[in-house]
Amino acid sequence: MLSTLLLVTPLRAQAPTPAALRERAADLAYNLDYPEALATLREAVAADPRDPASARRLAAVAWFTILFRSGAVLVDDYLGQARSNVTRRAPPPDLDALFRKEIARALALADERLRANPRDAEAHFQAGAAAGFMASYIATVEGRVLGGFKSASRAYDEHERVLALDPRRKDAGFIVGLYRYGVSSLSAPMRWLAYLGGFGGGKERGLKLVEAAAAESSSVQTDARFILIVMYSREKRFDDALAVIGQLQRRYPRNRLLWLESAATSLRAGRPMDARKAIETGLAKLASDQRARAFGEEARWRYYEGATLVQLRDAAAADRALRAALASEAPGWLHGRAHKELGKLADLAGNRAGAISEYRVAQKMCRVGRDDECADEAAKLVRRAYRLAS
Repeated sequence: MLSTLLLVTPLRAQAPTPAALRERAADLAYNLDYPEALATLREAVAADPRDPASARRLAAVAWFTILFRSGAVLVDDYLGQARSNVTRRAPPPDLDALFRKEIARALALADERLRANPRDAEAHFQAGAAAGFMASYIATVEGRVLGGFKSASRAYDEHERVLALDPRRKDAGFIVGLYRYGVSSLSAPMRWLAYLGGFGGGKERGLKLVEAAAAESSSVQTDARFILIVMYSREKRFDDALAVIGQLQRRYPRNRLLWLESAATSLRAGRPMDARKAIETGLAKLASDQRARAFGEEARWRYYEGATLVQLRDAAAADRALRAALASEAPGWLHGRAHKELGKLADLAGNRAGAISEYRVAQKMCRVGRDDECADEAAKLVRRAYRLAS
C-alpha cells in the first residue's frame, strides 16, 4: 500500500538553498542575463535575509548591470580609462540604490558575526569582499579611484586576516593579490601613500595570488579570471590572457562580449587573422542575440572589425566598418580610436594631409576621453606616416 502511495503522491519539491541560488545567479550574470540574475539573488536574500553572501552578490550584480549599461565592458576600459578621477555617466538611480542598500546589509551582517566571533574566518572574508566591492564601485561607477581608499584598505586587511586564520583560503588571496599588484603599478609617491595605509606591494606575489584564486573553484574564481585578463594584458602576456578568455568562453558561451575581448587581445598581440575569426564568431552571436546591448557595443564591434581589417590590408571593408563605428553611439575615446584607424587608411592610400587631419581629431577626442595611449599614438602618427609591416 505504501509503495502504491509513493507512486501516485508527488513529493514536495525542496526549495533551492541560498548557495544554490547564488550559483545559478552567477551563471546567469556572467552570461549577460542580468535581469534574471538579479531576480534569482532577490530569491536568495528572501530565503535567508541574514546571509551576507547573498546580499553581497545581489549588490555585485547591480554593479555589473550598471557597468554593462555604461559600456565599461572590456579590458580597454581598465587599461586606460580608470587610472585616475574620471567623469562618469550617472548610474540608474534604482540600481545605484540597490547596490548601496545591499552592500550596506552585507557589511552589517558580516560585522555582526565578527562581534560574536572575532576569529570567524568566513565572517572576515564576507566583510572584506563587501568592502572590496564598495571600493571598486567608487572607482568604476563614481570615477573616484582614491575615493575608495578606506574601503579598499578594509578589504585588504580583512582578507589578510582570513589568510592568517586559514592559509588554505585561496579565495581570500584574490583581493590581497589584486591590491598588491595594483600598488606595485603606482607612481612612487602613491606607493608610499599605499604603504602608509597598510597595503603591501609586490607585483609577482600579487599575480601569483590572483592566479591561485583563479585556479580553485570558489565564489571568486570567475572574478579572478576576469581580472587576470587585465593583468596579463598589462604584462603583455597575451597567450596567457587568451587562454583565460578561452576558459571563460567555454564556461559562459552566451557571453558574446568574450569573443569581442578575444578579438581585442589578439589585435594587441599582433594577430589580426585570429582577431578576425573572433570578430566573425562574435558578430554571428550578436546578430542572433535579442538581449539588451551594452552602451556603445555596436560601435565597439565595428571599431575592432575595422582595426583588424586595416592590419589585413582590406581598405574598403575597413573603411566601412570604421564609419559604421562612428555612426553608432559610443564613448568619445572609442570614436577617437576609429578616427586614428581612418588616418592609417589615408596614409596607406598616400593621402598624407587627410591622414594628419584624422590623427588630430583622434588625438583631441582620445585626450578628452582620458585614453592617453590612443592620443600618444595619434601624436606620433602626425609626425611619421603609418606603414604596415611587410
